[in-house]
Amino acid sequence: MPRQPALLYVTDLAYEARGRRYGDEDVGLTARLRADFHIALCHPRDAVALMDGFDAVVVRNSGPVLHHREAWDAFRARALERGTRVFNELTGRADMAGKRYLAELSAAGEAVIPTVDRRDDLDRLPPAAEYVVKPEFGADSIGMRVVPAGRLAELALDLDGGLLVQPRIDFRHEVSFYFVDRDFQYALYAPDPGRRWELEPYHPTAADLAFARRFVAWNAIGHGIQRVDACRTAGGELLLVELEDLNPYLSLDRVDAGTREAFAAALTASLRALVA
Repeated sequence: MPRQPALLYVTDLAYEARGRRYGDEDVGLTARLRADFHIALCHPRDAVALMDGFDAVVVRNSGPVLHHREAWDAFRARALERGTRVFNELTGRADMAGKRYLAELSAAGEAVIPTVDRRDDLDRLPPAAEYVVKPEFGADSIGMRVVPAGRLAELALDLDGGLLVQPRIDFRHEVSFYFVDRDFQYALYAPDPGRRWELEPYHPTAADLAFARRFVAWNAIGHGIQRVDACRTAGGELLLVELEDLNPYLSLDRVDAGTREAFAAALTASLRALVA
């Protein structure tokens, strides 16, 4: 009988996220993965000490990296040095590397919320009553603030220090598209813009999927889970909010059993290909 591959599954089971239960999701998902893999769970701060004893490391609901930046940097350096198989692969160009990609995609004319990261580019933003300011390496809305248009000039003094600025726009709803590798799995949306994590199943149109797939194709991940978060404007257009390619929460409690099983099967196949 062939040996089952061993996975180190990195998660912070105790992290308290608004509207999400990290621990429950990872306990359920690892229970399913144990049919095909030997699995050990560890906190992000323990990954470097344990990683060499496994065939691959799976980074899942490990919480915002900014809470354990030194540990993440040490893990990333060690994994690249040793050639460790990591899921998600460490080649991501989106949130994995900070949020500056939003400004780059915006400057390239892509369908993203208009974003700038330099004071000299503020005039590229459309007029708005309020603007959203967020740190380049922020997560979970940490450090995000809303400022009135009249304060944008004083904000410019700090803009080149790792901040992003976007107009605060009205939108109908937010929608998330979930992928394993390049393959679409399911979509969920928040009908109430004020309740981001009260999600319901969403049936995307062909145009919706083409939008999401464009950003997945842009990213440089062969093996991994990606969540494309978008908002639908009052005019019906989808705009990218973020491309989560490090440790996206999956909201598996919001989909039916068949969808959960199909996702777990796709994840298992991707992990098997990664360690082959």
